[in-house]
Amino acid sequence: MGDNEYQEALKLGKKEYKACVSQGRFPYLPVLDDILSRENIQTEQNMGLMQIPLDFVVGTATKGRTYSFAANFMPILDADTEFACKWIALSDAQVNEGIRDPIVAYEYMNRYYVVEGNKRVSVLKYFKADSIVANVTRKIPKYSEDEDVKLYYEYMKFNQISGLNNIEFSKIGMVDKLLALMGSTAIWDADTRMEFNSLVNHFTKAYEFRGGRKLPIRVGDALTAFINVYGYNTVLGMSDDELSLNIVKCWNEFVMLTEKQSVGLVMDPLAAEERKGRNIFSYFMPSSAKKFTVAFLYPKSPDTSDWIYAHDLGRNYLEETFPDQMKTICVNDVTEERTEQVLNDVIRQGADIIFEVAPQMMKDSLKVAVDHPDVKILNCSLNTPHKYIRTYYARMYEAKFLSGVIAGALAENDRIAYIADYPIYGMIANINAFALGATFTNPRAKIYLEWSTQKGYDRDKFLQENDIHIVSDQDMITPRDASRQFGLYRFEEGQTLNLLMPLWNWGIFYQKMIQSIIAGAYQSEGNSEGRALNYWWGMSAGVIDLICSKNVPVGVKRLADHLKGDIKKGDIVPFYGEIHSQDGTLQNEKEATMKPEDIMEMDWLVDNVVGSIPVMETLIDAAKSVVQLKGVEETK
Repeated sequence: MGDNEYQEALKLGKKEYKACVSQGRFPYLPVLDDILSRENIQTEQNMGLMQIPLDFVVGTATKGRTYSFAANFMPILDADTEFACKWIALSDAQVNEGIRDPIVAYEYMNRYYVVEGNKRVSVLKYFKADSIVANVTRKIPKYSEDEDVKLYYEYMKFNQISGLNNIEFSKIGMVDKLLALMGSTAIWDADTRMEFNSLVNHFTKAYEFRGGRKLPIRVGDALTAFINVYGYNTVLGMSDDELSLNIVKCWNEFVMLTEKQSVGLVMDPLAAEERKGRNIFSYFMPSSAKKFTVAFLYPKSPDTSDWIYAHDLGRNYLEETFPDQMKTICVNDVTEERTEQVLNDVIRQGADIIFEVAPQMMKDSLKVAVDHPDVKILNCSLNTPHKYIRTYYARMYEAKFLSGVIAGALAENDRIAYIADYPIYGMIANINAFALGATFTNPRAKIYLEWSTQKGYDRDKFLQENDIHIVSDQDMITPRDASRQFGLYRFEEGQTLNLLMPLWNWGIFYQKMIQSIIAGAYQSEGNSEGRALNYWWGMSAGVIDLICSKNVPVGVKRLADHLKGDIKKGDIVPFYGEIHSQDGTLQNEKEATMKPEDIMEMDWLVDNVVGSIPVMETLIDAAKSVVQLKGVEETK
């Protein structure tokens, strides 16, 4: 019997050998000694006896036996050799009683190289066994910025916590994301290890059956994305049929992981149309007779939140603009726990388009979006890489730059306060643009940064201690709020003198987004399978503006108006030229315009800002859910 098995294995080996030669690849087993140099190994670690995946056994430690095997570990020596006799004996042993003796192997970068037991590996690979027992020594490379090394260090962390070695990741940060989704970074107990290992096996089969091997990502990446949509406990309870069906639904989430830049920024609604060669007039002239239902989900109510109030003004504007073509639904006080339920409720009410005005709703929206691909769900946030939910925000940093220009011109003692709320994507760009604008008119200007969501926040005390009279504060207030402390104002002796107000024209945004959907541009923008879309419109689209009061000197206002016109035309951009961060690092070169992606992902403050980006522990509880999802940590 073993003779026949060897002949079949030999055919597989010779076939692999010929294929490698024809493709210019090394036709024999890789040799670890040839891969390593003494310089790239930091230490060795004895891992003891362990079950290792045979798919990860890829080579031999030394050259002694490498020429006996093709690159797939199948034999290439003739059947009349001593080698063949020993291989046949092992084959018979596997059939009759199973190969039990462990091999000896080195592990390097989560691949195994055999020191002793090459033929045992060959036989078990022939019989398509999943794993083999091995006495393993791990060779650990020195840590570096090399992406493969960083991924391996993340794998070692996962291996230490889980005790598993049969799942890999190809994206930096996926291990931490998976552990966070599972809710613990403690060492797994036997039950957790068993249930997760079972999930990996079932998911892998379904994923690869659907074509997962064709994607240049690892199973760990895909599984993490899948759990992110459905939740760990829900995924554990899925049958094989449910896994297979839901993998199909989530496929674009996997495809998106293959892109180096997973988020595509749409910077202007008209520019998007012009690039596609569409009839511009169709963009403004809705042609559909269908009456849309548009739902708005608010985390608070318009009378308690200036942010929600601004969006609700936009909703009212939308109803006035399209009275015959749509109706709107708004739901207040949508907590994270209620998000999925409320989404399903408004969809049952016929919602075609849903605007979520808080980033914390994103997490529990993914499953609903996957299950209802015909419903357009948009979340008001930045830098969110999900194919099934698009995000939108406005380039408020353009208005903040102009606010800074005016503040710098009016700050007699060169001190200006900036009151920020959440340290999230977009906010850092606002602060930095304001600071750069201030130096435009006052090179000596210093921006004193304070966060209203930090514990112990006291605006008046902060201003008094730092002798500050020019303040940039919240952008607007609700009708209930009697305070005049919004926008840019002068604060002196307890009195507030309003200077200007940055304006979020959400009504314009919603109008143009609905026009885009009706005209078909929304659909065509999303044809690229590998990228999520973030809408990030600014003054050129009319969604951001700046209103000055009569308290701004005429000359200063004229300068601001002139600059605003140039920003709209694209002749001036706030983030241009040489820019340094607080630690002196050059963040943007002279004569260069900063890329939108770099602006969006800012995690540093410009050098004339006094203050820092707060860490999670210093924030009030109400702010933590937002920051956990879209927060920015300062780089040092």
